[in-house]
Amino acid sequence: MSRALIVIDVQESFRVRPLWADTLNPGVAEPVNRLVELARAAGDLVIRVLHTEPGSGNPFDPATGHVRLFEKLSEPLPGEPLLHKTSHNAFTTTNLQQILTTHGVRELRVCGIRAEQCVETTTRVASDLGYDVTFVSDATTTDPLGRFTAAEILERTETVLRDRFARIATVAELAAEDAGRAVGQAGVAASTA
Repeated sequence: MSRALIVIDVQESFRVRPLWADTLNPGVAEPVNRLVELARAAGDLVIRVLHTEPGSGNPFDPATGHVRLFEKLSEPLPGEPLLHKTSHNAFTTTNLQQILTTHGVRELRVCGIRAEQCVETTTRVASDLGYDVTFVSDATTTDPLGRFTAAEILERTETVLRDRFARIATVAELAAEDAGRAVGQAGVAASTA
């Protein structure tokens, strides 16, 4: 396996915060679930990451019970890691890089909540570590911040990542690529048989 999907912070902690009412895509679980299905069909590793702030008393404190996957998100299968981080990126406070190295992963698809924070930061660190990264924009959401709308923040995030740290793609684009790859592999297998 040379590719992994990293689902970042798609957790109930965000849905209990007042800002959730203004999030760009409150239905983010649906495109994330489609990505998970694509990853599983391709034999890719699926890794989920949750943000925690132990002892804070806020929705990211595990003691509140909100540090758990969205109810509508597909559950991890055996062998699909669920990591807990305490930093913005998914690498610094977890064994994510060790897991990726153990599985021979060199290509990542990333998505999740807070496009401009945890998803962007993870994307940048992954790129710096030498991974080929695809930022999946329609499976990523965020909240408005100050004078900026959530849509403006996502657009800004895509702009600063594009062609520097990551390729930007949608779930539909990745599904088409995966389908094309599967057809190509089937053709090669048939010609060698």
